[in-house]
Amino acid sequence: MSDSHEFCRLKASQRELHVSVTDGRGRTRRDGGLAGWLCQVAPSSATGLVVVALVCDRKMRDLNRQFRTLDRVTDVLSFSVGSVGEHLSLERNSFLGDIVIARGKASRQARVNGLTEQQEWRRLALHGLLHLLGYDHECDDGEMRRLERRLQKRGGLPV
Repeated sequence: MSDSHEFCRLKASQRELHVSVTDGRGRTRRDGGLAGWLCQVAPSSATGLVVVALVCDRKMRDLNRQFRTLDRVTDVLSFSVGSVGEHLSLERNSFLGDIVIARGKASRQARVNGLTEQQEWRRLALHGLLHLLGYDHECDDGEMRRLERRLQKRGGLPV
């Protein structure tokens, strides 16, 4: 299997997570182990298919304008498929959603924070995945951030 696709099957929970990394146009791209890492650290409620798109900053700005009425580049966006409720797992093999990461912004943030670009991609993909699972750091009294830090630590990222 190429390093841009990862299929996780965990025996204990029979959880299946499939992560595909693309260039934003549906073409697979090398991801430095991002897909496999995300499968390893994902919470058990993460089941189904997730597509991570690594896009240019201009595309991210366009997406923010179109979907959030923001005229700026953000580092990550998550697009869930319908409402999954609060931290509920989806049925096996269903499509969980898309995570979009702005490559340029991620690269700049990595330099500022002393991380590699791949570490920043991992940090942002995990953040986006938690949003797909229904977590919201703007109104959860720190619950998402605590979980995010725990999972980053599990995955060997600096916290």
